Amino acid sequence: MKRFIPFIPKPAMVPVIRLQGAIGMGTRGLNDQTVAPLIERAFARGKPAAVALVINSPGGSAVQSSLIAARVRRLAEEKKIPVHAFVEDVAASGGYWLACAADDIWVDASSIVGSIGVSFASFGFPEFMARQGIERRVVTAGKSKSFADPFLPQKPEDVERLKRLQEPIHAAFIDHVRARRGARLDMTADLFNADVWVGQKAVEVGLVDGVAHLRPKLMEMYGEKVRLVPYGQKRGLLQRLGMAATDGLLQGVEERALWARFGL
Repeated sequence: MKRFIPFIPKPAMVPVIRLQGAIGMGTRGLNDQTVAPLIERAFARGKPAAVALVINSPGGSAVQSSLIAARVRRLAEEKKIPVHAFVEDVAASGGYWLACAADDIWVDASSIVGSIGVSFASFGFPEFMARQGIERRVVTAGKSKSFADPFLPQKPEDVERLKRLQEPIHAAFIDHVRARRGARLDMTADLFNADVWVGQKAVEVGLVDGVAHLRPKLMEMYGEKVRLVPYGQKRGLLQRLGMAATDGLLQGVEERALWARFGL
């Protein structure tokens, strides 16, 4: 009968969006296309007191990180809804980019955060090809079309060019962190060298706001009867049965390498 009595306040409702996995790794990972419907529904559902992000990501695509974070910020500002981020194992690189979309960031005492940097990784096969008697033949119109070819020896000029490409991406990441964290950052610390911090250390340098877990913190903020509504990506039938397409194997290897950087 309580729902028919208008003057009895309803418990606060907080949609909880889970952002899990590497960013931009095809259909297996996080990208704006796959998570946009979750984010849009979470902000549109009823009258939420806030939206919570549960983040567990070692990073990935800078562009997809930016697109997802920008979507969260646009909806938060349009609807004037606060956003809280809760980090599980890791929010590093692009994962931390996502966390900075929130108004505050909370971690476990063992969470890994940071890695504010940019990397380019590939494999090289020239010696293997030479041993197998395989000749690489490339004809290009434009000298840069064979740039960073993994079947050719690495060239110093390619390394320098990659570094030049990384610089504006790194600068955009730094600008995003500074804009979102502001005066909370300890600017005497070397925060932007791609280092990582754990738990309380991340609090001390201002990358996060404190050590806290999802439900207790939201109960503290919005009352003991706060209602949490989960939103997460759904896996397709083939993925649930372990029968993903062959191209998913490479994506899995790449994602595994990202997690392994943090001992996970």
